[in-house]
Amino acid sequence: DIYVMDADGSDQTRLTNNGADDLGPAWSPDGTRIAFTSNRDGNFDIYVMDADGSDQTRLTNNDAKDFVPAWSPDGTQIAFSSDRNGNDEIYVIRIK
Repeated sequence: DIYVMDADGSDQTRLTNNGADDLGPAWSPDGTRIAFTSNRDGNFDIYVMDADGSDQTRLTNNDAKDFVPAWSPDGTQIAFSSDRNGNDEIYVIRIK
């Protein structure tokens, strides 16, 4: 699951809790959203949620493994790694 907490380790808050592997969180440049990887729908895809854990939305949907989301500096795109062509490559998805 994904948690947030204060820099000193206090005030831990669980953001995801669905029995799946949620991992690799990445903060958006403005700090309002978090991209992450999850296998909650059967395979690893890229998801995004608000910083408080609300509005969890799947961004990718294919049989490949999508991992390691990273935001563009302006927050309009997310780069990620995927093996959808049989080997790991970098893909980019535009964020609304």
